[in-house]
Amino acid sequence: MNAATISPAGYDDTFLELPLQFPAPNKGTITRELTYTHFTILLEPVRRLAIATGVNIDGNHLVDVDRGDDWHFDSRIPTNEQTGEAVYAKNDLDRGHLVRRRDPVWGDAATAQQANADTFAYTNAAPQAGAINQSKELWLGLEDHVLTYARTNENRISVFTAPMLSIEDPVYRGTGIPQSFWKIAAWTTTMNGSTVLRSAGFVLDQSPQLADIDLDDAGGRALIDGTPPPLGPYRTYQVPIVDIAVLTGLNLTVLAEADVLAPLPTIRDDAGPRELWVELPEISEVRLEPQPDRLPA
Repeated sequence: MNAATISPAGYDDTFLELPLQFPAPNKGTITRELTYTHFTILLEPVRRLAIATGVNIDGNHLVDVDRGDDWHFDSRIPTNEQTGEAVYAKNDLDRGHLVRRRDPVWGDAATAQQANADTFAYTNAAPQAGAINQSKELWLGLEDHVLTYARTNENRISVFTAPMLSIEDPVYRGTGIPQSFWKIAAWTTTMNGSTVLRSAGFVLDQSPQLADIDLDDAGGRALIDGTPPPLGPYRTYQVPIVDIAVLTGLNLTVLAEADVLAPLPTIRDDAGPRELWVELPEISEVRLEPQPDRLPA
């Protein structure tokens, strides 16, 4: 099976007890909206990478299926709008899943199998450093940690993930290699008898120290077919969602208002990106309760 053999519904904005729309890009941004089984990808066809993905995760009905490894182009759009195997061949770059393979794999057997296959579309991948360290393992376990915490609303969460695309990304084999990735988890809980939305934002940083590295031509940002650009050790941060909105240009207002780290209405006008970023040494440091102590004075 491949992602184009069915017409899946994709991300469901009514999946949680409160409606939650898929993040919208700036007006005029050219994108391809692709629906898969339990998730949606918003693809930027020039960069050939996603600018946003959204998945609904039903933690009570996850299914174990054989992983497989059938990476494939999505036949609904031209292959020249997708980053395929040519970028990953004969180097140490990983095809990093954006929607984690197991997250949409729930429901009946056929649906779970299709969801698993759908996650291997190249539209759901972005180049990542091949080396694994503790911080990347933490990143891969964030959804599980939030599911463990979010026991209300039948153990459901929605997760949005994508690379942060920048004109400063080094170009390798015609593809800009993202230096960082963002993720937002959202769930509902009950407070004072009312259902409220909660969210938490994270950034995975794989940027190297590039100051002393010659990346060949094109203003120091382009590479040819040889060694891919140097990538730094993974670092994972919990960050204010308003910072992710600034850095990506996506409309994340509802998620930012529900942010357990720093709700949008309390952010000072002069608070810039990274001011409130918290580096996470281990999963126990993730904050899933509102953090008034972290708010600016």
